Amino acid sequence: MSRQVFDEDFKRSTVQMMIEQNKPVAQAARELDINPNTLHNWKKKYSSEFIRESLPQMSEDQQLRAFQKRIRDLEEENAILKKAMHFFAKDHR
Repeated sequence: MSRQVFDEDFKRSTVQMMIEQNKPVAQAARELDINPNTLHNWKKKYSSEFIRESLPQMSEDQQLRAFQKRIRDLEEENAILKKAMHFFAKDHR
């Protein structure tokens, strides 16, 4: 089994494509016939370059909606954790 070597431009453009198209790593790996772990490493290394560039493209309304959704998700997670905490605290009595 030979090891493929990719240049930096290919790695960056692959990560940029995954971010812009909101494509999962597994799907991109299948399409490009590259090991998913390799793509995860590339994304970890290069994604910060493209995420910063893509943020300003969102309108303020889109950003606000995204933040509000994130807050709702976190509040729901907190509620679930509180219920679980009370459940387990009652179990020990």
